[in-house]
Amino acid sequence: MELREIAFGAARAAAVRAAARLGVADVLGEDPATAEELAAALEAEPRALRRLLRALSCHGVFAEAPDGRFRHTEMSRLLREDAPNSLRHISLWCTEPWTWQAWPLLTEAVRSGGHVFDALYGKDFFSYLHDDAVESAQVFDRAMTASSRQSAEDVADLLDLAGVRHVADIGGGQGHVLASLLERHPRIRGTLLDLPKVVAQADPRLREGGALADRVRLVPGDARTEVPAGADLYIIKNILEWDDDSTRRTLRNVVAAARPGARVVVIENLVDDSPSMKFTTAMDLLLLLNVGGRKHTKESLVAHMAEAGLEVGEIRPVNAYLHAFHGSV
Repeated sequence: MELREIAFGAARAAAVRAAARLGVADVLGEDPATAEELAAALEAEPRALRRLLRALSCHGVFAEAPDGRFRHTEMSRLLREDAPNSLRHISLWCTEPWTWQAWPLLTEAVRSGGHVFDALYGKDFFSYLHDDAVESAQVFDRAMTASSRQSAEDVADLLDLAGVRHVADIGGGQGHVLASLLERHPRIRGTLLDLPKVVAQADPRLREGGALADRVRLVPGDARTEVPAGADLYIIKNILEWDDDSTRRTLRNVVAAARPGARVVVIENLVDDSPSMKFTTAMDLLLLLNVGGRKHTKESLVAHMAEAGLEVGEIRPVNAYLHAFHGSV
């Protein structure tokens, strides 16, 4: 029975996607509601909606009462747009239309060891997103923003900034981690490096006129090409997963830019020794399909850091999904 359920896993993912796109969780309030009541608010067909909700309830996403009404569960609340730790956009991102075309080609990716995306769509993954799948690119941006916001406070809780005057967030996206650190430590300054389009949409706290703008330098660029020099602490979070060459170049550039003794903290999802292995191993396969990348094991990440010239010290969990690898130059 368990293997049958796994084989039908696409139905479960599709059901979550449908609920997220319809906005079922947003319409369902604190009081239980019938499928007919929800369908009227969603402009959906009541019998089909009941079937969707019943399928989701089997997995703890919504719950069905004996009288046939549906109520929220801990998981269904995470599909609400206004939930503090909303997973709505992440759920959509993992089930975007292109993923349903790519997954059947996993056999070819395993045989070759490389990605299949270019052959499938005629261009690389990011070019396809921004040229041909603009809506999907927007979902990606929202999902990454939500994920970064949720982990930023966990990272800020973890890091000891004693002796640190300047933090550089390398490939730091919109800078949510950096902003959280600057808010907690008024004496430090920061640098955010990411691609030009990403930096242009940095956290409002970091942009001109923002509360932290006078303590931040926003640097458009590519970590695989060059990294700003002079920081006491370099943070590299969730960017060492695209391919091994990119990982090596990024780490070497950080080591070249940093002064001797500077700290380097690499934060990544792991496919071993982690409570989130079911999620991270699935993401690992998706990375194989779309960009030929991979999630790391502790061993592989330590090896990359050491090869770049870093002395690797403590490895600590940030939360159930992330580990922080503390190194020094």
